[in-house]
Amino acid sequence: MTGALFEITFMVAAPVWLLMIFAPRWRHTTRLASSPLTVLPVLTLWAVMAAPVFPELWAAVSSPDVDTFRELTSLANGAGAVWAQIIAWDLLLGQWIFLESRRLGVHPLVTGPLLVLTILLSPLGLVVFLVIRGSRRPGSRSARPSYDNVGLPSNP
Repeated sequence: MTGALFEITFMVAAPVWLLMIFAPRWRHTTRLASSPLTVLPVLTLWAVMAAPVFPELWAAVSSPDVDTFRELTSLANGAGAVWAQIIAWDLLLGQWIFLESRRLGVHPLVTGPLLVLTILLSPLGLVVFLVIRGSRRPGSRSARPSYDNVGLPSNP
């Protein structure tokens, strides 16, 4: 059962990721990405996997050390709960990157691969995004390019 929940965890987050990457200009994508409620299905799976190992989980987070954490993740439900927590926070981070990219006028062909990097290695995705974000200023001409309906820059 835990193995199936582990597998399902990313699948319930995947539709939001897919919309942000492949349908960034669809009006429903921005509305969905603006909601923190997108993580509730993942957090529900977290709760189901965390409940049976809550004493071990609490020990690992309240007095963290590598051996206690290793013991937690050696349990199927422990590893599943940690995975679900990672997926939930990565999704929230991806939504923030998506929304900030839109606000700053970062082209979807830049944001899409950046979101894929964030799915796979969120610390690297965040660092790359922070560099991009630091190079842009909201409201500046370079931060708000206009695009034609196929996503290519149009002539000003």
